[in-house]
Amino acid sequence: MTAEEKRELANSQYTADNIQVLEGLEAVRKRPAMYIGDVNSRGLHHLVYEVVDNSIDEAMGGYCDRIEITIHNDNSISVLDNGRGIPTGLHEKENRSALEVVMTVLHAGGKFDKGSYKVSGGLHGVGVSCVNALSVALKAEVYREGKEFIQEFSCGKPLYSVKTVGASDKNGTRITFKPDDSIFRTTVYDYDILASRMRELAFLNRGVTLTISDEREQKEDGTFKYEVFHSENGLVDFIAYLDENRDKLIPESIAIEGERNEVPVEIAMQYNTSFAENLHSYVNNINTHEGGTHLAGFRRGLTRTLKAYAEKTGMLAKLKFDINGDDFREGLTAIISVKVPEPQFEGQTKTKLGNSEVMGIVDQIVSEHLSNYLEEHPKEAKTIVNKVILAATARHAARKARELVQRKSVLSGSGLPGKLSDCSERDPAQAEIYLVEGDSAGGTAKQGRDRRFQAILPLRGKILNVEKAMPHKIYESEEIKNIFTALGVHIGTEDDSKALNIDKLRYHKIIIMTDADIDGSHIATLILTFFFRYMTDLIERGYVYIATPPLYLIRKGKNEQYCWTEEERENLVKEWSADGTEKGIHIQRYKGLGEMNAEQLWTTTMDPATRTLRQVTIENGLEADHVFSMLMGDEVPPRREFIEANAKYAKIDA
Repeated sequence: MTAEEKRELANSQYTADNIQVLEGLEAVRKRPAMYIGDVNSRGLHHLVYEVVDNSIDEAMGGYCDRIEITIHNDNSISVLDNGRGIPTGLHEKENRSALEVVMTVLHAGGKFDKGSYKVSGGLHGVGVSCVNALSVALKAEVYREGKEFIQEFSCGKPLYSVKTVGASDKNGTRITFKPDDSIFRTTVYDYDILASRMRELAFLNRGVTLTISDEREQKEDGTFKYEVFHSENGLVDFIAYLDENRDKLIPESIAIEGERNEVPVEIAMQYNTSFAENLHSYVNNINTHEGGTHLAGFRRGLTRTLKAYAEKTGMLAKLKFDINGDDFREGLTAIISVKVPEPQFEGQTKTKLGNSEVMGIVDQIVSEHLSNYLEEHPKEAKTIVNKVILAATARHAARKARELVQRKSVLSGSGLPGKLSDCSERDPAQAEIYLVEGDSAGGTAKQGRDRRFQAILPLRGKILNVEKAMPHKIYESEEIKNIFTALGVHIGTEDDSKALNIDKLRYHKIIIMTDADIDGSHIATLILTFFFRYMTDLIERGYVYIATPPLYLIRKGKNEQYCWTEEERENLVKEWSADGTEKGIHIQRYKGLGEMNAEQLWTTTMDPATRTLRQVTIENGLEADHVFSMLMGDEVPPRREFIEANAKYAKIDA
């Protein structure tokens, strides 16, 4: 059957009758956070993902190979695909067009009809109707059956019935929408966040081309900022991207593909010389941050197969202690992608796969393919097993170091570091701790704080770069030991030596406060790298923040005002000066926290009524992994290139 015949058959099979209605669109505008997470930046960008997911569903069905995203000048978004086009015929049950049903009824769409889609993406199927409800304007243009159809909406309500506007030789759908600024706290789209997701989708759906253009940024030649994402090798290319700043242990990634019981499994894995474990899992293109049965199946299959090979070849004969599952995953970057017809999600954020049958499927496929690989690549197999033995030796040393830290804590009574100035509040939800750069600034912070609920822990100089350190070295670092003991957390459980135990966490606000200069930024990045690699759970729970001390104090006569950015300083100088110069204006540049007295530090940076804290969030774990490995790894050229390209945009989103 030719591609054209396949498309014609698909169009005849994908009609208004395939659109199933599960429930109405009530309450979306009243409680938008229930449907898209929040009404901040994350929820705003989620609207785009919902529309793109519909196009990806077409791609997974084999009906679409190109998706184009455009950010317009007014921060409206267009998503165009070359799929079959949303059906526009009459929906008998609803007595209106199928297009209108899809756009106005929550959980209405072809993905609920097994005849239309074998599997589908989307977070949990809230669909484009949710986007419509939260947009002040939405226009749907459909190209199918030789015609172009159009229908427009406002706040989820149709402005008119679907109409034919002419002939067309194209197939596909274009959705253009503008988020409602009465609902969202921000309506400005971040190009990098969207581009990161499009790159991810291109890797997960090989052969599909995704483009993104930004009409808000016009180049000197009149063209707009524009990127194309396309991958012919899928997850293998994804691994190469993630590990481009790490040294490979084996020449090529290990690629695994298979299918059992209509569940396709695709895995790519690469060992590197680092000490971090980086496993990323997906179900139907959804990033399952909390893992689930597919990840458990991968771990089980990997551990059993590698251990059996190592024992068979006698490589573990001289090892004097046991190897556990962690050792097989140290220095491993892997991506596990499964397509499940009816996924069941659970967990705190509903991103944990619960389908029990998937564990066995992934386990079997990994065991079979990895066994073959090890037999066919003895040199690489030996290298991997030697890495495992090194990891086990390091873990053994790290356990001893951890136990030593815990013994010292018990012997010292309270177990708290001597440098910690604690607060009197014992409820973690009401208590906060400042991790402060240097003893001098720490002393000022101690004088300026509110002792009832604010604790201060001074850190001496630059803490250990955990990206390049062996695990036992981390527990030997005095500053890192102080952070562990001050927070009341520890790493390592009976089941998982790398798990973070936060049962006795003493503060729910952990605030990193460093100087507003290059060294301060470097120290903050080192601390953030430590939290990202070893205390990710604290970031995901929203407990980690960055303090924002001012850059300037501007004085003219009796007037004085703090400025946090260069732009604020320039605007204030213009406002206070008749001729636009700095004549008669005193500008004090704060290079370090120690240059402020206790009262100034309290007023600008520590007083909950006036301070600005930037909450550290992980918008995209894969992108964060890539950036941290590049910033704190051994490769200098990519780090220099990144800093030069992004220095003026440097920020941490709240």
